[in-house]
Amino acid sequence: MKKKIGFIIIDGKGVLIGLLQGNRKEVLYKTSVDLPKKHGRGGQSAVRFGRLRMEKRNNFLKKVAEASVSHFISEDQKIEVSGIILGGSADFKNDLNVSEMFDNRLRNKVLQIVDISYGGEAGFNQAVEMCSHSLANIKFVKEKKIIQAFFDEISRDSGKYVFGIEETLKALLTGVIEKLLVWENMTLFRVVFFNSKTNLEHLLFDEENKIEERLECEKLGNKNELIIKEKTPLLDWFVENRKQLGYSLFFVSDRTPEGNQFTKGFGGIGGILRYPIEMDFDSEEI
Repeated sequence: MKKKIGFIIIDGKGVLIGLLQGNRKEVLYKTSVDLPKKHGRGGQSAVRFGRLRMEKRNNFLKKVAEASVSHFISEDQKIEVSGIILGGSADFKNDLNVSEMFDNRLRNKVLQIVDISYGGEAGFNQAVEMCSHSLANIKFVKEKKIIQAFFDEISRDSGKYVFGIEETLKALLTGVIEKLLVWENMTLFRVVFFNSKTNLEHLLFDEENKIEERLECEKLGNKNELIIKEKTPLLDWFVENRKQLGYSLFFVSDRTPEGNQFTKGFGGIGGILRYPIEMDFDSEEI
């Protein structure tokens, strides 16, 4: 699952709140504002004008702060973005970041503050382009950290690790896996077959175009007796079952040395366990 990055593009003309997930951009909220310019004359009128100007400016920041909460924090108070980028052509982005009105939970998620030439959707696009390299670096830093933690368990021979498709799925169903690491481009399917003659279910994991061949090799019964009950991309199955089975899911690439070693040397799937266990299950239990 690709991480969600929130964007707040703010200047003296308005604000746009957007979301970036992978290559998909989405505008969540957009509004314009008409703030008074600085007053050029002196005297008491200038003081009053300055006070009104600051009041309207603070009201605008308050509106932006409230909109940020409504779009980035769910009703059950869960933060729905992995990070936030603040962008703009004036000081509003900095003022928002230090304002007491800006929710501290969101402030802690700010990854970068960028100066951009535009507001609105043009500014959103510019901010995404400017941050693309640093966002990729953030992803790879997190990826290296979780894979290194996996390697550390192996090097300590702690018994709190598992890898390979069969062993990992066995551990997964016991609820012992705390963190599941999976190659983001895995193309395996989880296929459940039912044998109408024996009334038994069988489970296979393989590439979609190799399933028929596996049926022949596994000798699960006559092809006419086998009914496919489920056929799900394994990555989707991991996403759908992570809450029920109680694990954190980490998709990793093969574009870092650690990721490359994980995908090629460990089959692109493994887990960090809550406690050491001895794996000894029947494969039909998966």
